[in-house]
Parts: sequence; structure tokens; C-alpha cells
Amino acid sequence: MSAAPQPASPTPADARGFSFVLETRDGRLQLVARHHPGYGPVFVDWLAAAVARRIAAGRRQLLARAAGLHQRSGLRILDATAGMGRDGFTLAALGAHVTLAERNPTVAALLADGRRRALADPAAAAAAQRLEIVAGDARDLVEADWDAILLDPMYPAQGKAALSKKELQVLRELAGDDADAADVLEAALRSRAARVAVKRPLQAPLLGGRVPAFQLKGTQARFDIYRPARAEFRPA
Repeated sequence: MSAAPQPASPTPADARGFSFVLETRDGRLQLVARHHPGYGPVFVDWLAAAVARRIAAGRRQLLARAAGLHQRSGLRILDATAGMGRDGFTLAALGAHVTLAERNPTVAALLADGRRRALADPAAAAAAQRLEIVAGDARDLVEADWDAILLDPMYPAQGKAALSKKELQVLRELAGDDADAADVLEAALRSRAARVAVKRPLQAPLLGGRVPAFQLKGTQARFDIYRPARAEFRPA
């Protein structure tokens, strides 16, 4: 059973002028950034066509190969930076058992609602059943017997041009940058996982100075693949 985080209450504008509200509309839980009146709501949608295309790409796609899912099915995977859960749901649809860890309670509530709706959809129910959502810090979970641990930390913004889309901007404003991502990686590298995969922009530096065993590269992003207990350190 997945945890059922309690939705956060509407917040007054903070010192930055940011104000968020969770509301239920059209049968779904959604986040509204009231300080961006021109933005649409943010909600988890694993039934979207874009997710279906990723699932259709199969186990040879970059994400599945990074997790080791191209080698065998039924892997136990910890998605340590769940975000909106698209990667985790894709892996679950391809046969993995995935735990989504999300420490921001508002995002965790959105994930729980997305899973609820996916369970009610005949095409998505099987994948949703292989998903568990934990509202908490992934570092408290890494000692379990995982086949793979995935990290996809937010990459620091470089001004407005770096905000790739409105959803990312809202999530960054809500939850902040993953400033402790290197610490999460260090915890993962002390685990018994067979591999740790870190998603990075193609030209981004190594997270925490850790040299991966190998890399898988796409056109815009790469996965740095580590073998815990064999990871090396490269000074910055």
C-alpha cells in the first residue's frame, strides 16, 4: 500500500511572492501557483500520450537501460527523486517494481492522487500496482535490497532561459533545487544496490565529483552509472 500524504493547506505569499494552493477539480488533485495567473495547474498525469510513447519505446530506451531493466524484468527500483513520477511509472509499466520517494509533501500528495487515478484506468492499473509512494527522504530507504537506485536531481537554473517549461518552474519554486543531491548520491553509493544511475544534462559536471563506472548518453541528457563500493572520487 502506498502512503497517503495529506495535501498541504493553501499558503500565503512568501517573501519571494510565491503562493501555492492544492485543489481538487475535474476528479484530480492539482497544484495552482497563484503568483503565476497565466500558468495552468500542475498535476500528475501518467495517462498522457507522451508517457504512453515512452512506454512504447520499450526496455532498450535510455531510462530502462540505465536501470538495468533491459537485462531482466522484475527489478526492485528506488526512484530517489520522484518528481512527477513519469520515469517511475514508465519503469513500472515495463515490468519493474518501483518505489517513488518524494520528500516534499505537496508533490507526494500529487503523486498519490496520480496513482489513485491510474489504478482506476484498465490500461494503467497493472503498472500502478507495481508502484509504491513514500513521502519522505530517500536516504532513509537506501538500505533496502534494491536492484537499482535512480536519481534525477534538479539542475541549478541559469536564469530564465534555463526554465525549460512552466511545470518545472513551478516545482522548482515550490520545492527548491536539490542542493543536497550529492549527499543523496553518497548514501546510495553506501547501499547494497547493484547500480546507481544519476540523470544529468549532457554537459553537466559529475555529481559530487564521483566518477561513474560508465555513462549512457542521449541527445540532451546522460545517465552516469555507478557500482556501489567501486565508485571513485575526483576532486572538483
